Amino acid sequence: MAASRTTRSSSGPLRVGVLGQGRSGLSIHSRWFEQSPRKYRIVAVADLLADRRRHAGERFACDTYRDHGDLLARDDLDLVVNSLPSHLHPPVTIEALQAGHNVVTEKPAAWNVAQLDRMIAAAKKARRVLAPFQQSRYRALFRKTLDVIDSGVLGRIVQVRIVANGFARRWDWQTLQEFRGGNLLNTGPHFVDWAVCLQGFRKPDEVFCAMDRANTYGDAEDYVKVVLKKKGAPVIDLEISSCDAFPGDMITVHGTQGGLSGGASGLRWKYYNPKRTPKQKLIRQPLPEQAYCRESLTMAEKSWSPSKSQADAFTWMSRQFYDGLFKVLRQGGKQEITPQQVRVQMAVMEECHRQARLSKLPAKGWPKGR
Repeated sequence: MAASRTTRSSSGPLRVGVLGQGRSGLSIHSRWFEQSPRKYRIVAVADLLADRRRHAGERFACDTYRDHGDLLARDDLDLVVNSLPSHLHPPVTIEALQAGHNVVTEKPAAWNVAQLDRMIAAAKKARRVLAPFQQSRYRALFRKTLDVIDSGVLGRIVQVRIVANGFARRWDWQTLQEFRGGNLLNTGPHFVDWAVCLQGFRKPDEVFCAMDRANTYGDAEDYVKVVLKKKGAPVIDLEISSCDAFPGDMITVHGTQGGLSGGASGLRWKYYNPKRTPKQKLIRQPLPEQAYCRESLTMAEKSWSPSKSQADAFTWMSRQFYDGLFKVLRQGGKQEITPQQVRVQMAVMEECHRQARLSKLPAKGWPKGR
């Protein structure tokens, strides 16, 4: 379908071109644009598959393209969303920026720092916005966790454990290293982002990583263990496993005055007030009656549950991300999630892959579609 050659809009909804109509391009990005018609309007979609193009044209009343380059040639787009397969995120994002478009790029934005630096440089040269889609930064349970930590009631935070585990087998393209698959690059960007946020977006002093293949049919990992240490910041203990039948809470915080734990259904935390607690003194001699030190601390206990809208996590996170991006592009607002922050995440994941290389299957290339 031929593109209309009009100029970019300066008012009304942002005119969007979406690259890819897979699970992310359709179910996350395009779905949200449908729910936000005052701010976003899909005017073009590109996908290799004819049935996806046909569906998009009918559903969104938009122009469709087989070749993403034809979509990028338009001059009437306010935003391009790169939701193509992971291995196409860096090159096509750079191509879109060089064509003069603001770009949202799906995760993983890249798989090493050098690639992301090229993307950042392309955005700077084109004077366009590069917006990594790290929407999980807005997840209500993580925001509430940060609020509790920032309140100080838990004391100094010693460790945060993040668990993104389950038990499942997988056999699609995201299990292949050739296409930058694996748990770290696909699920990991959500939670490594949490990790580096909790450490102040500073590169860790130490990174430990172990990877394994357990239930995957591909050659990329489906078990990842990451430990991050940074002076003056909590230790981060992160797991992303597809072989955990008892995954437990998603986030657990260890503090000197208490702790927090929970997940999608809510959070609970408890703590004591050191000003209202008897002081103890170090005793070097043997304790009487051969007993352990024991005391009964009075702990305050609190809990939080997400609202009905927050419980629909994908919709809630998309709303926060895209409402914020609208302010950036329409009103000159400040970008909250920046490529420079994601650069720290990228450094962590690059080091993880350096430490825990796995053998590879022979590359066979991406299907050409029709």
